[in-house]
Amino acid sequence: MSGPTPTVDAAAVSPWRLVVAEFFASPLAVFGLVLLVIIVGVAVFAPWISPQNPYDLAQLSIMDGRQPPGTESLDGLTFWLGSDDQGRDMLSGIFYGLRISLAVGVLSAIVALAVGMVMGMVAAFFGGWVDALIMRIVDIQLSFPAILIALVLIAVLGQGVDKVIIALITVQWAYYARTVRGTALVERRREYIEAATCLALSKPRILFGHLMPNCLPPLIVVATVQVAGAIALEATLSFLGLGLPITEPSLGLLIANGFQYLLSGRYWISFFPGVALLLTIVAINLVGDQLRDILNPRLKK
Repeated sequence: MSGPTPTVDAAAVSPWRLVVAEFFASPLAVFGLVLLVIIVGVAVFAPWISPQNPYDLAQLSIMDGRQPPGTESLDGLTFWLGSDDQGRDMLSGIFYGLRISLAVGVLSAIVALAVGMVMGMVAAFFGGWVDALIMRIVDIQLSFPAILIALVLIAVLGQGVDKVIIALITVQWAYYARTVRGTALVERRREYIEAATCLALSKPRILFGHLMPNCLPPLIVVATVQVAGAIALEATLSFLGLGLPITEPSLGLLIANGFQYLLSGRYWISFFPGVALLLTIVAINLVGDQLRDILNPRLKK
């Protein structure tokens, strides 16, 4: 006779395993994750899989400019997605453009998350005039449109990848600060914070060793959404000619290069980079929405 069927203790299951199981329960989220992995893989391996280096002016020929999809260049290269006015292969330009857009978006989001997390935890933990000062700065910044702040900073700092990243960090950190402050105000009243305080632990240890790990779940959701927002904002700045230099075209600059040709039938110069930008933002948002549903207990039924 067979013995009793063993039961799995739900409390013994790792919380991260539960998060992964709930995430993969959504086909839409899995589709977004697969699409995002493909996009990131294309961006990382762009120098090895691109038919052309769009940054090498020696490989570009003005005679190959504005060629429709499927046309063969003078060197025998097939423009599967056409070429732009500089003779740049659009497929290669999109691969390298994804590389820049993702790097700028992810890096700015990570730094803004670190700054906002520290400011939000400090405001919630110390309270009083410290909380009032930090939150008033956050309120003032959030009262202005993000694109307006970014435009002013780019106008002051100038063009360049580092300047765009600084502008995006300045725009984003306030969202993280407000989010982490709300979570930290709740966690500060928990028993483990009171116990750490009674044990006379240092305030930095309480902040970063005890409070910070419990504030991370909502920040992960905000960070996912903000990466998509940073990519879109960088594309907007590049489209307006105020973002990255023309020698390092991101997706926004590629779209801007073909904007003047949309009504003349040469749709591919702007259309395909726009599709790549749309798919990137949609993939990130699909992943972020599922993480929000999993990590926010208020949305659980």
